[in-house]
Amino acid sequence: MRSRAFRAAAAAFLLAACAGSCLPARDGAAPGPYGDPLERHLRNVRRLTDSGENAEAYFSGDGKQLIYQSTHGDLRCDQIFVMNGDGTGKRMVSTGRGRTTCSYFFPDGSRIVYASTHAGGADCPPPPPRDKGYVWPLYAAFDIYSAKPDGSDLRRLTDTPGYDAEATISPDGRKIAFTSVRDGDLDVYVMNADGSDPRRLTRTLGYDGGAFFSPDGKTICFRASRPQGEQEERTYRELLAQNLVRPSELEIFVMDSEGGHVRQVTRNGGANFCPFFHPSGTKIIYASNKSDPKARSSDPFDLYMVNADGTGEERITFHRSFDAFPMFSPDGKRLVWASNRFNAKPGETNIFVADWVE
Repeated sequence: MRSRAFRAAAAAFLLAACAGSCLPARDGAAPGPYGDPLERHLRNVRRLTDSGENAEAYFSGDGKQLIYQSTHGDLRCDQIFVMNGDGTGKRMVSTGRGRTTCSYFFPDGSRIVYASTHAGGADCPPPPPRDKGYVWPLYAAFDIYSAKPDGSDLRRLTDTPGYDAEATISPDGRKIAFTSVRDGDLDVYVMNADGSDPRRLTRTLGYDGGAFFSPDGKTICFRASRPQGEQEERTYRELLAQNLVRPSELEIFVMDSEGGHVRQVTRNGGANFCPFFHPSGTKIIYASNKSDPKARSSDPFDLYMVNADGTGEERITFHRSFDAFPMFSPDGKRLVWASNRFNAKPGETNIFVADWVE
């Protein structure tokens, strides 16, 4: 028994020391110190953060910087940070008050957007009650703000009661897609870059969010729940009334940028989220727990890529850990995402970047 424990410990030590690079890469894609040999599309995998909870990192229009949300050090909940594409130069650009989420660069780099609860109070809003199971909180104090890339010149873009967040920007910088509960359901909206003329795009009962524009700005991909039957609809409405949503079943959808021609992309019954268009505009990369949707941990989440019509699905990540929030660099040469792989401490999530091998 002691010998078996020793072998297990030795194997764990070897795995940590190799960090995935002791195995040969396939198809010529060297995984790098944080990669996996099965990840043939990813070469030279690098970790850009090294502590805390870091997620939703998105490239600037010139591909030189990343904006992301992080809880680390003395922070008690997420704030928005910017760093260089190699992980250097990290600096906080949000107010340091309240909780923030979902940041993004304007394409020309002149401004950023993010959601924050700071107008509702300087403290971090409390997490949802544990007796509700796995739910996402929809903090009513979340509103969307724009600022200069250093955080100055803060401007409030939304001020309606309830949740306004998940903002992303069209390639021409003129429109912001976001999620709001202002009309009684969680739907995708668009507004002008200055916050004017908000328009509702989705109208089917259920959570619609996480919207991103295609490279040509003509299409939007998003995640959505579609409660079926009276019981599921009742549960959804009851949770929504408590500013909660249960994301255990989400599918990927696409629609025209004006809200027409909505069509479903995935149909696997799992939790599929954070879709983003491949630079070609014909494929979508996203995260899913489809390999084990009933698992109690976040480990089954991997990245997948699929044609926008739902065909030709391919698995991208294979490491036994959480992998999500993917985004291609504007030139399509790199992929950034968040992962729990090779954490120094349990529960940490870090930002990784890799060269993309088509």
